[in-house]
Amino acid sequence: MTTVDTVAGVAVGPRLRERRDAGRKLLVPYVTGGISADWTDFLAAYEQAGADAVEIGLPFSEPMIDGPTVQEASERALHRGATVRGILADLRRVRVSVPLVVMTYYHLVAREGPARFCAALAEAGVRGLIVPDLPLEELAELAQAAADAQVDLTLVAAPSAAPSRLREIAARSRGFVYAMTGMVTTGERAELPASAGEFAARLKTHADLPVLLGFGVSTPEHAVAGAQAADGVVVASALMRRVLDGATPAEVGALVAELRTALDTAHG
Repeated sequence: MTTVDTVAGVAVGPRLRERRDAGRKLLVPYVTGGISADWTDFLAAYEQAGADAVEIGLPFSEPMIDGPTVQEASERALHRGATVRGILADLRRVRVSVPLVVMTYYHLVAREGPARFCAALAEAGVRGLIVPDLPLEELAELAQAAADAQVDLTLVAAPSAAPSRLREIAARSRGFVYAMTGMVTTGERAELPASAGEFAARLKTHADLPVLLGFGVSTPEHAVAGAQAADGVVVASALMRRVLDGATPAEVGALVAELRTALDTAHG
């Protein structure tokens, strides 16, 4: 029998909960897998800049919730020949001490099958998974496969959801709960909706897990505002815009460091 060289990876839930409970506001930056030849260098840059976890997007040709910036990043990665297997192979060669969380669409999960897909994530050191287009009612098989592979399946909560649905999302999510700032696609915004903080606070009444606010968090000021009520923020499009414009991992890491400093200064 062939043994699999499994990369240990860092568990998402315990790490984020520990840091939240210590009074830290959580910061999760994003990178599109395969966007550049040196894309894994962004993981190290984010870690050094103070990220608490890193979200990695698997490029997909028909994204449903991604705005134009992340769509462009996905298209660039696909044009470079990025594949799920190739991205996971890259991750197997990486050693970072922060949790890695993959964001993808169910089409890519179904193509491999939930069990094989989750096992492949775990073998690459990925300990978290977000599949925003899979309805709650169809979650059971993937949830079991993720649990079997020790991968935290994080659910996305929308402000339009009924209270009973928010309670179920909070109960069934693992790692953290991903709260949308509004009924929007991902993307850079001039300002966060005024209702975003209220929604995060409402969601926290249902969840013992950390609640992270995402979709449109673009600046240090946004991060500080979002983290007033939430336990932290996810930042994606603002970082990917820099990458698309040619910024190096060190330069994008510097922006993550600005976000970290702003959060620590305002909420420390």
